[in-house]
Amino acid sequence: MNILLFGASGHIGSAIAGELLSRGHSVTGVTRTGEIAGTSHESLKVVAGDVTNADTVAELSAQGYDAVGSAVGPKLGVDDDHKIIVGAANALIAGLTRSGVRRVVVLGGAGSLEVSPGVKVIDNPNFPAVWKQNALAQSEALGLYRQAGSLDWTFISPAAQIEPGERTGTYRVGGEQLLVDAQGQSRISIEDYAVAFSDVLERGDAIQSRITVAY
Repeated sequence: MNILLFGASGHIGSAIAGELLSRGHSVTGVTRTGEIAGTSHESLKVVAGDVTNADTVAELSAQGYDAVGSAVGPKLGVDDDHKIIVGAANALIAGLTRSGVRRVVVLGGAGSLEVSPGVKVIDNPNFPAVWKQNALAQSEALGLYRQAGSLDWTFISPAAQIEPGERTGTYRVGGEQLLVDAQGQSRISIEDYAVAFSDVLERGDAIQSRITVAY
């Protein structure tokens, strides 16, 4: 496949790019600077672009891509979460609709997952304040995708805890509820999230759906 990946320089985005490249796909990574530090591959092209600009999204995605991935995330303590996350959702929906690329897979957040009927992760009074605006923005972005009938979107929420670790190639898939293991922990490595993201993109799974992945 020929894949356009926004946010390809972040921790999760670069892992997704590496996973896709290892499977033989061609990847065009879009970053703010047009660079991905320490990453090179014969099937990787890196370009500069603003994912919150619908014209940029339309122009880039019109260049013969089979699918688009978005691993966009704000820099903690630097960026405005709403501007980046909701801005990217609006621009991707508008830009991809104009370019005619229907398939888009999106890195989502865990805050809007349910821990019990009608109760979300973000509703917990102990939810970390530093992540609250991010979680609210991700929830709003999910609402926008749910109204985007012109796209074959999939919004993939990670486990509550996602961090660098081992690539095991194994994970569980859920829907609207937070997945926890036998010890009550909700976690996944960045590497295995990248595996799940790539699997969904390749197979065309979960069209117009939010899913979650965890151990």
